[in-house]
Amino acid sequence: MQHIMHYTALYITYTHYNACSSPLVRSTQTVGCIEMGARAHKTIERGGTQGIAPEDRSTAANDARFLRAIGERVRSARARKHVTRKTLAEQSGVSERYLALLESGRGNVSVLLLRHVGAALELPLEAFLRDTDNEPAELVLAQKLLRGMTPQRLVHARKQLLGDFRNDPQARSKRIALIGLRGAGKTTLGVKLAQSLKRPFVELDREIEREAGTSLSEIFLLYGQQGYRRYERRCLEQLLDPGDAVVVATGGSIVSDPATYDLLLSTCYTVWLKARPEEHMERVIAQGDTRPMAGNTRAMDDLQRILDSRIDLYQQADATVDTSGKSVRQSLAVLKQTLPLATSGTRPGRKT
Repeated sequence: MQHIMHYTALYITYTHYNACSSPLVRSTQTVGCIEMGARAHKTIERGGTQGIAPEDRSTAANDARFLRAIGERVRSARARKHVTRKTLAEQSGVSERYLALLESGRGNVSVLLLRHVGAALELPLEAFLRDTDNEPAELVLAQKLLRGMTPQRLVHARKQLLGDFRNDPQARSKRIALIGLRGAGKTTLGVKLAQSLKRPFVELDREIEREAGTSLSEIFLLYGQQGYRRYERRCLEQLLDPGDAVVVATGGSIVSDPATYDLLLSTCYTVWLKARPEEHMERVIAQGDTRPMAGNTRAMDDLQRILDSRIDLYQQADATVDTSGKSVRQSLAVLKQTLPLATSGTRPGRKT
């Protein structure tokens, strides 16, 4: 019997909310359902909290403040559009009496009803539900502009914003990311730079292998390029999430995934380690990896082609260090000179 009463109550509540959202139905039951919520919040306003646990009083008071904030946002949005409450009721399909309760902070808000009100005011639902009112008007207008763009224009706008307003280099210098082809010295220099700055060193490919529980070659065999990209993005997000200082060596192809590379550029101080193609190849082979040359007489041409296809992407880094013809010690000294003042104690250099 209790179960039947419970589901009956849910059905009645659902029916009342639907009735309230219909422009054709303005039942006394609907208003009564709304006023039940209003009376609950009036109890808080009048100090009627005797016998209520302190934590419950705090929650109820916060809820009341939140409803008042929503009401103020609805009223302000209506005023900006010079819309009367009666007109808004007609356009949204929400009763005028409910709107009055909502704007006064005494409405028992249904998300669906609030969505109708937002649609009538040409505002997204989150414009009413945010936790703070400190957002500048310019931010709201910018969001509205972006929402009206096509996906292609959004991509262009994001790149433009990233280029013009990327976080200050010193703010990103806690996280230093080394990018470049294999053999550029990312791991060798990354380890030594991390030791010098007294912060951890992380090789992103090793994190990917740890996350997947298998080697990179197996990841590509099992999941393909897209599977590797998913692991790469996930591991980078996990690495950056705490906001800790770190030096990270990335995979050479991270620049080929726009979303992941944008994340790296916007959260890390990035340095492109470059070298002549011949030195790239020599260093990889010197590490004992002869795969680039195995059965491939045009390996050098392939390497040059890869470099040419990525050069514009690599050049988006904050700084560039050419390690060609330099010892590890010399390259490390140049690398440290490119870092922001707060990190290295020297002035940063864009190109070296």
